[in-house]
Amino acid sequence: MASILFRGVQTRPFLLYPSALFGRKSGVLYCTIKGTQTQTAAPENKQPQLKVSPQTKAKGLDKISQDYEAIIGIETHVQLATLTKAFCCCPYNYGSQPNTCICPICMGLPGTLPVLNSKVIEFAVKVGLALNSKLSLNSKFDRKQYFYPDLPKGYQISQFDIPIASGGYVDLDLPVEFGGGHRRFGITRVHMEEDAGKLLHSGNGSYSQVDLNRAGVPLLEIVSEPDMRSGIEAAEYAAELQRLVRYLGVSNGNMQEGSLRCDVNVSVRPIGQLEFGTKVEIKNLNSFSAMNRAIDFEISRQVSLHSQGQSDQIVQETRLWEEGGQKTVTMRKKEGLSDYRYFPEPDLPEVILTEDYVDSICSSLPELPELKRRRYEKMGLSMQDVLFLANDVNVAGFFDATIGKGADVKLAANWIMGDIAAYMKNEKLSINEIKLTPQELAELIASIKGGTISGKIGKEILFELIAKGGTVKGLIEEKDLVQASYFTLFTYCYFKCIYIEQNLY
Repeated sequence: MASILFRGVQTRPFLLYPSALFGRKSGVLYCTIKGTQTQTAAPENKQPQLKVSPQTKAKGLDKISQDYEAIIGIETHVQLATLTKAFCCCPYNYGSQPNTCICPICMGLPGTLPVLNSKVIEFAVKVGLALNSKLSLNSKFDRKQYFYPDLPKGYQISQFDIPIASGGYVDLDLPVEFGGGHRRFGITRVHMEEDAGKLLHSGNGSYSQVDLNRAGVPLLEIVSEPDMRSGIEAAEYAAELQRLVRYLGVSNGNMQEGSLRCDVNVSVRPIGQLEFGTKVEIKNLNSFSAMNRAIDFEISRQVSLHSQGQSDQIVQETRLWEEGGQKTVTMRKKEGLSDYRYFPEPDLPEVILTEDYVDSICSSLPELPELKRRRYEKMGLSMQDVLFLANDVNVAGFFDATIGKGADVKLAANWIMGDIAAYMKNEKLSINEIKLTPQELAELIASIKGGTISGKIGKEILFELIAKGGTVKGLIEEKDLVQASYFTLFTYCYFKCIYIEQNLY
């Protein structure tokens, strides 16, 4: 029956949609939910918002180092770059028209059964290994109860007590401008789950439209230990996870597309106190800089409440980061584990991994960001150079290919970080989109180093190669750009003078 319905959806996409619930708008199909409140509406008994001025914020951050300690943990959702969704064969393409990438399974229709996408397991194992986690050779799926309009089944397929990976850590280097230094942050767990749909709220908040394209898209949730103590540490941790999943090729990690979403838990406690304070979750963080600012604001807010004797106003809740006001605002009270009512997913079998399967994936892992940074350090590059080159997997690959052709390490780094990076930024191009190849960059560096051309001529050739391609030797010959040596110039001038003197007399 499910397969028959699925074929009907594929050939006639709107066959199964009741007209009472769905409506068309500019040729696009939406599910419309009318009401006076939306999912993001704040609770009725909302606490009065505490206004934190910039001066108070600065004082609060100063007071943190003296009297209080911030405790920060992050739950990161990584959208996996599989060809199809987690439990059905629907593709997912960001930016598709609403409700065009769905089937009866995505819609949670009665009688449908999920079938696990094996790529989800492969990608989860890759991430678990890369995070130095312990893999569970026997894990399972569970149902997590959510009653949101964008979750048609009324529950989310996730993992509860036996995640696919647990423990582990991630190593990173803080940027030099933020004090530098090496950090290691612990990982609590990594588990597989499915994404929910998306609510599109009206301007006046009177109704919401549901887009189920994202429903069922595979996610990995990476939960950190509460090891971070500042906004910059949290932002750098999230940036390292983004680098990691891009190096592994399991996700594009684009925050603006929702491929990498971070929910930050923040609490403060007096220095010396062992118990954690009341944690607050912050959502709506669409960039690493926003994460940094949101955490610093929330720390200041909580410290201000503690200082004013109003610590009882810090409640366990979910808050949104308001970019315009540069502040966090109440979204809803935070659910507890009892609200989710987990129980084992009856429609999916256990996930059983063999040692051979894990070993084959382990042997296929690429060089990861931390190992690459340490290798670049051993080459004699500065930490600033190391962080720049290793930040992007494609830039690192270009650099490695260039020095693999015999180019000087420092000169190759300087050219990539200087003129090439400036050109790419100005033209909004990636290193894969320019015409220059690692072979020709190595040839250009060798030509300058060998005295065939000057550095100034080298820049002219570089921009020609980036924009139009070609070869260094070809451009030198075509434009007659060979740099003459001092001896050659002296000899030329000497004989020129003799020629002129002979002709005069």
